[in-house]
Amino acid sequence: MLKIQVGHSYFLTYDRKQWERGKPYPPLATIQIAAMLRQPGHTVSLFDAMLADGVEDYASSLQAAQPDVVVFYEDNFNFLTKMCLGRMREAACQMIAEARAAGARVIVAGSDASDHPDAFLAAGAHAVLIGEGVGALIQLIERLQHNPGIETEDWVGGITGIATLVAGQTQLTRVGVMPPDPRVVGRPAWDLLDIERYRTMWHERHGYFSLNMAASRGCPFRCNWCAKPIWGNHYKQRSAQDVAAEMTYLKQTFQPDHIWMADDIFGFHIDWVTEFGEHLRAADGSVPFTIQTRADLSSERMAQALAHAGCTEAWIGAESGSQRVLDSMTKGTKVAELIEARKRLGEHGIRVGFFIQLGYLGEQLADLLLTRDLVAQAAPDDIGVSVSYPLPGTKFYEQVKAQLGEKTHWQDSADLAMMFRGAYDSDFYRSVRDLLHEQVTLQQSKATDLPEHYHQASVALDARWDALIASEQAHRSDRTTSSAASQTQTIRHVATAQNR
Repeated sequence: MLKIQVGHSYFLTYDRKQWERGKPYPPLATIQIAAMLRQPGHTVSLFDAMLADGVEDYASSLQAAQPDVVVFYEDNFNFLTKMCLGRMREAACQMIAEARAAGARVIVAGSDASDHPDAFLAAGAHAVLIGEGVGALIQLIERLQHNPGIETEDWVGGITGIATLVAGQTQLTRVGVMPPDPRVVGRPAWDLLDIERYRTMWHERHGYFSLNMAASRGCPFRCNWCAKPIWGNHYKQRSAQDVAAEMTYLKQTFQPDHIWMADDIFGFHIDWVTEFGEHLRAADGSVPFTIQTRADLSSERMAQALAHAGCTEAWIGAESGSQRVLDSMTKGTKVAELIEARKRLGEHGIRVGFFIQLGYLGEQLADLLLTRDLVAQAAPDDIGVSVSYPLPGTKFYEQVKAQLGEKTHWQDSADLAMMFRGAYDSDFYRSVRDLLHEQVTLQQSKATDLPEHYHQASVALDARWDALIASEQAHRSDRTTSSAASQTQTIRHVATAQNR
């Protein structure tokens, strides 16, 4: 049997926005793979970067583990790994070099590695798994177990779906995006985590403790900006009974106050959600949980089933209040559905958050103001705002690839920098983001604030919107068409009259 160290490179301390937010979650895909690798009897240890002080912590972990193999398997459920944050890649490459220098075989997997294997091979990785890579990983481990002294070229040779170096050149045989591998089953290796360290940070920052789960892998929808290097458009859902059993286990073992369901799309089928709730009630296993879903999946029956199962918050990928932009994204939802979904879920006691995306290709000021209208009319409980991010492998990336310069990814999630030539510069979108957040705060204060205070705050916010709109020409990119510029003149007089 082998000694295997499994790890990942998402250091919360290197992402200032997420550190300030203070909501760390264990690396779910990483501990799923750890559980799978120890099923045959291998000794498996974990380096969890999430709450480590920095990459310098890795050396002692490596020394303690003395592994034959190091598997850096990024958490595919953490959406930030899709963004290939520069600081995390730097950390991964440093750890790869240290593991290689210690004499370990090094295997790497993740979104960034799938898109850019050269960077990780250059750092010293023997093999980079493309996509989920479970089948290739199993083959590599079996070969090494059979012959621990096997030469590298024999170890990696003939296995499809991996990238390796041959005579200094990257050799890669892609097999296309595969469905989620059925061999990733059972309970993740929760016992390898320092759960108390997570609990302490959650209690210090928020006064409660949250853990994460996933009831499915993948997403069947085809938004043209969403990268899917791991599962493509495949979607595999666990049984409702199995997911309920894991939530019950977490409740009994770690006593979380809340669960974040990390699925791209949770539930999907009403009957599944109904059955899930029934199993939870039978086992007294329900923990209040948050999900990600879509407006067009949030029917009355679904809202009722979610509430009965214990869902307390749902995040919807609203993206834009402009139907034209939604259609351009091939989002497949309607603005009216966003408003109705927020209302319906709210009536069942479920808080609703909207993910908003600014700066999509072709978006103009009129579209941005429609997004503001959406936030005003739907009145979500919270919003998350970003700018469009060109991810390799997407139709959107191909459309803007020629505009990309040296900056092809953010250093951390607070960057919010435009990497292609949208209608406006990054500062303009950051200002829109800030005003949208203030609008949500203002809307929520209406029920508790004194009327005169609310009126004053509303007038002040309108004035800030007016000032931003008045300055928009100064923030336009130099390739904006004259027709788009003239369009803004016709909409300025309606820019601030909102019914708050």
